Amino acid sequence: MSMENKATEAKGKVKESTGSAVGNESLEAEGKADQSESKLKQGAEKVAGAVSDIKDGLKK
Repeated sequence: MSMENKATEAKGKVKESTGSAVGNESLEAEGKADQSESKLKQGAEKVAGAVSDIKDGLKK
């Protein structure tokens, strides 16, 4: 997981918590969206890594 994804996920958690605490549904939703974006990017990184591993395995 890249540092950028970790930062986006952390930022999303803070936004979600803050939005929930102050009753700001828009901020809470934005935080959830940031976290979802981060998780999608993490998944894409894992797939890319797996594809790379498979390609490397086929070369041997």
